[in-house]
Amino acid sequence: MTHQFWLMKSEPDECSIDDLEAAPGQTIPWIGVRNYQARNFMLNGMRVGDGVLFYHSSCAVPGVAGLAEVASAPYPDPSQFDPKSPYADPKSPPDKPRWSLVDVHFQRKTRLLPLKEMRDAPELASMVLLKPGSRLSITPVTVDEWRAVLKRLG
Repeated sequence: MTHQFWLMKSEPDECSIDDLEAAPGQTIPWIGVRNYQARNFMLNGMRVGDGVLFYHSSCAVPGVAGLAEVASAPYPDPSQFDPKSPYADPKSPPDKPRWSLVDVHFQRKTRLLPLKEMRDAPELASMVLLKPGSRLSITPVTVDEWRAVLKRLG
């Protein structure tokens, strides 16, 4: 089975590529996804070993900050059941959870590939991330887009 590729956005003040590198086992659960399309990418598309572009968002210079891989099958996101969590969902029953997550494992830090540079790259013009109105925290990346990003990262 061939691996797929994904871009996963994280606000660096919540979880940066440095946090992922420093995490126990260099692995973190990707908590807090509360969009059905992004959740469905995890449930129906992601497989262990898939490549991840770790993207810093909502910061001074957003962009790809490192590489990771999907490290687990999807499982229920426990933050949905925690009333103290900003990701709590009181309408999600424990016996039929709405929200899932996957674990993500660190591969390597890269130079920051800024969003502006990505927008200026013709070979990345079709990336979901770069489409007007795209705000999903998880988006698929084609093999050609993956290769083009890796080439730009050096």
